[in-house]
Amino acid sequence: MEAIPVLKKPIQYVKGIGEARARSLEKLGINTVEDILYHFPRDYEDRASIKKVVELYDGQPACFKAVVVSGMTENRPRKGLTIQKLIVKDETGTAVLTWFNQSYLKGSFQPGQYYMFYGKPARKFGHLEIQNPVCEKLDENLKETGKIIPIYPSTSALSQKILRSVIKTSLSLVNNQLQEFLPQEIREKYNLAEINYALNNIHFPIDKKSFEFSRKRLVFEEMLLLQLGLLSIKNKISVDTHGICFKSIPDTEDFINRLPFSLTEAQTRVFGELQKDMESSKPMNRLMQGDVGSGKTIIAVLAMFKAVKSGYQAAMMVPTGILAEQHYNTFGSLFEPYGIKTILVTGNLTQKQKKQAQEQIYEGCADIIIGTHALIEEGVQFNNLGLVITDEQHRFGVRQRAVLASKGNMPDVLVMTATPIPRTLALILYGDLDISIIDQLPPGRKKIETYWIEESMRERVNKFIRKQLEEGRQAYIVCPLVEESDAMEAKSVEKHAEELQKVFAPFKVIFLHGKMKGKLKDQIMKEFSSGKVDILVSTTVIEVGVNVPNAAVMVIENAEKFGLAQLHQLRGRVGRGSAQSYCILIYNSDSKIALERMKVMQKTNDGFVIAEKDLEMRGPGEFFGTRQHGLPDLKIANLFKDIDILKEAQEEAKQILGKDRELSRPEYKSIRQRVLERFSERADEISFN
Repeated sequence: MEAIPVLKKPIQYVKGIGEARARSLEKLGINTVEDILYHFPRDYEDRASIKKVVELYDGQPACFKAVVVSGMTENRPRKGLTIQKLIVKDETGTAVLTWFNQSYLKGSFQPGQYYMFYGKPARKFGHLEIQNPVCEKLDENLKETGKIIPIYPSTSALSQKILRSVIKTSLSLVNNQLQEFLPQEIREKYNLAEINYALNNIHFPIDKKSFEFSRKRLVFEEMLLLQLGLLSIKNKISVDTHGICFKSIPDTEDFINRLPFSLTEAQTRVFGELQKDMESSKPMNRLMQGDVGSGKTIIAVLAMFKAVKSGYQAAMMVPTGILAEQHYNTFGSLFEPYGIKTILVTGNLTQKQKKQAQEQIYEGCADIIIGTHALIEEGVQFNNLGLVITDEQHRFGVRQRAVLASKGNMPDVLVMTATPIPRTLALILYGDLDISIIDQLPPGRKKIETYWIEESMRERVNKFIRKQLEEGRQAYIVCPLVEESDAMEAKSVEKHAEELQKVFAPFKVIFLHGKMKGKLKDQIMKEFSSGKVDILVSTTVIEVGVNVPNAAVMVIENAEKFGLAQLHQLRGRVGRGSAQSYCILIYNSDSKIALERMKVMQKTNDGFVIAEKDLEMRGPGEFFGTRQHGLPDLKIANLFKDIDILKEAQEEAKQILGKDRELSRPEYKSIRQRVLERFSERADEISFN
C-alpha cells in the first residue's frame, strides 16, 4: 500500500469510523487520514510517573498503583443519584475511590487484584478521596495509564478516548511508511526528526525528550511551508508587471499645512515610506498598522491626494456603512478646496443613487471613492484606478482586496489595520506586504482609565454610568456572544437592553447586534452618534470604525470571554473626545489566564504591548484572522514560544527560493506540493504555480 494515497483517503476509511463519527470529526476540520494525523494534542497528562498513595497531593492529578481491599458499596442519597465507593491501598496508605451514577461498575473490581488508577486526589473528612478515576487492570496492556496521554481539541460528541483510538488506528494504517518531504540536508542542518518518528511521538511520546524532538520538527515544517508560500507571493508581486509611477506633488506640503493639527514624527516617517513606494515603478503593496487613534487615516488621505493629483482615481474600502459615511464627510471637506470630488458607495444607496455613482466612477467624474463591500460589485467600474486602500484589513479577506485591486491596472495597494500586531507576526501574516508602523500617538491624548471588577460591584458601576450620563456623556455596554447561535446572541443583547432601560430610566437605551440588517445597524449608529441615544448595548459589532467623541464609558460584560486584542479594540471606541474616558471590565471567572488579561488591560493602553502579551498567552491556532488572509491555520506552532524556530525557517525559506525560485529541483518537489496544498485558497497567487 502506498502511504501518500492513504493520507488523502476520507476519514471513514479508518476502521471504526461510521457516518456519525465522521460528521463529528468534520466539525473539527478532519476530513482525511492526513487531517487526523495533523490534529495535534493541545496538552498532555503525565500518567507515566507512578506515585505511592502517600505521595498523592490534594488537587494534583496523579497515577498510582493500588490493590482493591473492599467490595464496591452503593448509596442512594436521593432519587436520581447513586454513589459508588471502593477502598484501595498500597504499602504507604489507603484511598477511597468514588463514582456517581455508575452502577454498572459493580463487579468490575476484584478484591486482592492490583489496578492502575489516575485521578485528582482530595482530602475529605481525614481521608484521601479520588472521584471518577481512570482505572485499568495491571495485567492488561495499559492504554490509559502508565504513560504520557495526549489531550486533544474536541467536541462533546467525541471523547478523548475515541480520538486517541482513531489516531492510533490511523498511525497503524500508514505504518511508518510516510514519505519524508524535508531534504536530508535540511534535517541534519537543524537537527530535525524524521516525519514518521515525529508524528508517532507528538501523539504518543515515549518521554519528554522524544516529544520535544518531534515537536521541533513539526513546528519547523509548519513555519517553513508558511514562509515559502508567503515569500513566493511576494516574489510574484515584485517580479510581475511594472506598476504606476506617481508624480512628486508640490501641493502636498500646502495640504499638510492646512490641516488643523501637526503630523507626528511617526506619521511623517510613514508618509515618506508611502511616497517612495508610490513614486517607484513597482506596485506598492504596503501594510500600515498603528494603534487606535495613532492617525493612520490622515496618511491614507495624503496618499489619495497624491494619487488624484497624479491623474488617477483612489478607492477606499471600509467594513461598515457608518464608517464609510464618516470618512466621506471628513474627506469631502478636506479635498473640496482642491477641486477633488469625493463620492460614497454603500449598500444603502437606492438603485437610482447607485446607478448615478457608478456612472460618475466610470466616466472619471469621481476622484475619491469611499465605500463598503459594495465597491467590489460587478457594476462598479473605474475610469483610471491608481490607488486601493482597505481599512481594518482583518475584516476583509485576501480575495476582496484582490477583487478591488483587479478593477485597476496594477494599482498601488495600501492595507490599514488598527489591530496592533507584533512585528514578527506581521511578517508572517503579511509576508506579501511591506510594513509601516505608526508607533506614536498624537500629543495630548488622555489615557483611558481601565478597571476590572467583579459582579458584586455592579451597583457601583451603575451609579458611575448614571453620573457620566447626567454630565452629558454616552456609554457603550458590550455583551459577549453567549451561544454559537445568532438567535441567542440577538436575544441576550435585547434582553440586557430591556433590563438596562429600567435601571437607567429616563435615559434612552438602544441595542445593536450582528443579526440586524445593514440599514438598521447604520440607523442605530447614527442615532447614537448624534446623541439621541445615551447607552448603546451591543455585541462586538461596534469593535471597528465607530467614532463617537461624546462616548466616554465602555463597559464590557463577561470580559473573561474576550481575547486581549479584542478587549483593546473595544476600549478604543472611547477616548476620542476631550473628556476623560473609562473602560470597565466586568469579570466573572477563576481562570488564571483571564485574570492575567484583565491585569494587562488595566496596566497598559499600548496596543503593541497588548499584542505581544496576547501572543504570549495564546497557543497555536488562528491568529488575528489568519483564515481571512487565505493562510493556513497554525496547528502546532506558538508564535511567541517558537520565535527562534520561526527565524530559522524564515532564513531557510529565503535560501531555498534563492537557489530554486520555482521549487522545481527533485529535492524540493514534495515541498512545493505541500505549499500549494496549504495555500489552496491563494495557490493562483504563488509564483511557482
